[in-house]
Formats: sequence, C-alpha cells, structure tokens
Amino acid sequence: MTAERLETFPESLPFLSRLCYNKIIVLLFYSMEISWLYRHRRQLGGFFMIVKPKTRGFICTTAHPVGCARHVADQIAYVKAQGAMTGCKNVLVVGCSTGFGLATRIAAAFGCGAKTIGVSYDHPASGKRTGTPGWYNNAAFETYALEDGLYAKTLIGDAFSQEMKEQAAELIQKDLGQIDLLVYSVAAPRRTDAEGRTYSSVLKPVGAPFKSRSIDLSTNQIKEVSIEPASGEEVAATVKVMGGEDWQLWIDLLKEKGLLAQSFATVAYSYIGPEVTHAIYKNGSIGQAKKDLQETALRITEQLSAIGGKAFISVNKALVTQASAAIPVVPLYISILFHVMKEQGTHEGCIEQMDRLLRKKLFASPIPVDEENRIRMDDWEMDSRVQSAVDSLWNQVTDENLKQYADLDGYWKDFYQLFGFGIDGVDYDADVDVDVKIPSVE
Repeated sequence: MTAERLETFPESLPFLSRLCYNKIIVLLFYSMEISWLYRHRRQLGGFFMIVKPKTRGFICTTAHPVGCARHVADQIAYVKAQGAMTGCKNVLVVGCSTGFGLATRIAAAFGCGAKTIGVSYDHPASGKRTGTPGWYNNAAFETYALEDGLYAKTLIGDAFSQEMKEQAAELIQKDLGQIDLLVYSVAAPRRTDAEGRTYSSVLKPVGAPFKSRSIDLSTNQIKEVSIEPASGEEVAATVKVMGGEDWQLWIDLLKEKGLLAQSFATVAYSYIGPEVTHAIYKNGSIGQAKKDLQETALRITEQLSAIGGKAFISVNKALVTQASAAIPVVPLYISILFHVMKEQGTHEGCIEQMDRLLRKKLFASPIPVDEENRIRMDDWEMDSRVQSAVDSLWNQVTDENLKQYADLDGYWKDFYQLFGFGIDGVDYDADVDVDVKIPSVE
C-alpha cells in the first residue's frame, strides 16, 4: 500500500471509517515487518520464545536449548572431575548428539583431550518448532570444546548415506590425518541403502506372541501388554537398520582411504538385560540385529589385523533413552532397576558409564572382555544382588505400591532431561533463543 494510494482515500467518508482504514494499513505494515524479521532472524541474531515440554507418545516434541547446554556442561564437569586419562587422540563418533554417543564424545574430548568429529541427523529450529535436542547438544559441545582449545567439528546428515561417509573421510583426511577410535552409536527407525531401498526397524518378539507387564507412560499405571511376533521380512529389515552392515561400510571406506591409525579401535553399543526383557529385546527383532552387530565386530577385528585394529561390542546398562522409552516392558524394568541400584549406590547414567568405558576398559591392558569378546558395561546392572532385588520387586509391584518399589520420578526426570527440561538452574519461564548455531555448521 503506497503513500499515494493512502492520499486518495475519499475525504467524504465518515471519520470512524477513515480511522479503521488507517488501522488496517498499519496492521498490514506490521505484518510485513514481522514476516521480514522472521525470515532474517538468523542474520539479526536469534529467535526468542518460551519453551515448554510437549509430549506425544514416548517422545517429547520440543527441546530447550539452554537446558540442553546445561546438561552437556554437567556431563563435561563430571568427566573433568575424574581427572585426565590416556587413550584416544582422534575420534569419529557416528551418532554423536544424544545418549551414549554424546557421552562417549564428551569423555573422549574432555577426558582424553581428543580431537573429535561427530555425525548426527538433527535439525535446527524452524517456524514455531524448536531444534532437536541433538542439535542443541552438538552446539553446546562444540562451544565448550572450543573454549577449552579442543578441536571439534560436526557433520549434519544421514549417517547411512555414502555422501556422509565421503564427507567424514574428507574431513578426517584434511584435519586429522587418521583416527584411532570410531564410535558407532546409531539408533534409527529406518535406513535407506545405496540402492535407494528403505528399511524400517520394529520392536517385536520373534516366533511367538509376547505377553508381559509394562507401564503405561501416559497414565503411570501398570498394564498387561501383548505383542504379535515380527514377520521374517520385519526381522530382516530390522537387521538392515540396526545390524552391523552400515558399521562395516564405514570401516571399509576409512580403511580403503588409509584413515585408520595403527592399533585403531572401534566400538558399537548393545544391550542384553535380564530374562524378563529377553523376549522383546535379546531374543526379539532388535536382538537379531544386535547378533549381527556382534558378528560384524568379529569380522572387523579380523579385517584390521594388519594394523592391530580391534572392534568391540560394549554391552551397556539399561538407561532412559529415546529408543528405550519405546520398548514395552523396559520402562517398568528400568524404574525398578533404578530404585535398586540407587539404594545400593551403583547407579550410573550415560556419562558415568562412558567415562568408565574409556577410563577403565576400552584402553586397559588387557581389555576386559567376556567369552564372546564383549565389553560388559552392564556388569553392575547384572550383579546377582541387583538382579535378585529387581526380581523380587518385579513380582510384587502394583499400581498401589509403584512409587515405593520403582523410581518412576527418576525415570521421568531422566526422560525430560534428554530434551533439556528439568535441569537445575534453568529458568523455564524465560524467553530463550531457539535459533542456536553449531559453530562448525554453515
């Protein structure tokens, strides 16, 4: 609307009509200005809003950038408090932005002083949507690493793609020369392979229906669950997504390009758990994928013998992650397990476990492994005293005594902290800039 057109407004119309007309024009100008500001918010320095948790099913659809940054800072502080350790120097973490992958990257960087390159599939804030927690975690990690004079760069994209593998290889060659540790920590619902075929993973039993007790996370009440078994096609697809094929492809490419250092090590993560979870996990569709992961580790070790390279599966403790929240039975088991392990003083979160993995196991001489060459970070969870107490409470727990026998509050605290909520010292009523930049990402 131009000034000339405004001047042509009929003077014969009543005063109130002209006033309304002018107000409409002002509102239009404001609307155009707000739209321009939104489109250029990154150049102008941020986009502020109050962020609250919004849940849908077993995921939270919002993430708090300040809370995520504080959570990363707390994990860094834990590693620093344990003191410096010897181990890796140049590290690639595939699946670096949350959970075990993030914790391993933190332990490697702030414990060993390692240079790290991370790969993750995350997105920044867009419209009214916040960024993913992984985006904010990556941003915080890089910022803190740079403050400490540590090399840290992050590649955003699909870890399954050949393009991402080539990008990572190019960056390693340019900045690091070679890597001495590759951490493979990818938990994904689907994978598109090099031929363009897409596979989806499922969390189902194999061979027979599964019935057990679980907890309805929407009501915090115990219920019976029944899950039909996976088809052969679903099992095969789950192995494609969560098995060892992509891990092997990463190793093949980096080895071919001469980017693996002498005595190189690589580790991927798995879970076994107690009998109560076996039907849905160890013996289920995801368990078949983890068996493939284990077989891949043995093949990689043989493949890398010329450089003294080794591949390991680290069997980790049950923890609250975005992935574990989706598995029936597991949330109830975790809540009871947390109650028992906190009482016995052996509870660990992601960062405590991954710090212990690097500090006490992966770089020990000799490396402590079980009969199948696996590193057992679930050793404290599977301790007979812990499992005996968990079994007893599992058989006694009801809706009425749930809070007495299970650490449901602890479960939910850990769940919300995955998304940056419930972190001490964060004002969740304040406007925060959700348009956060990762220093190394254009």
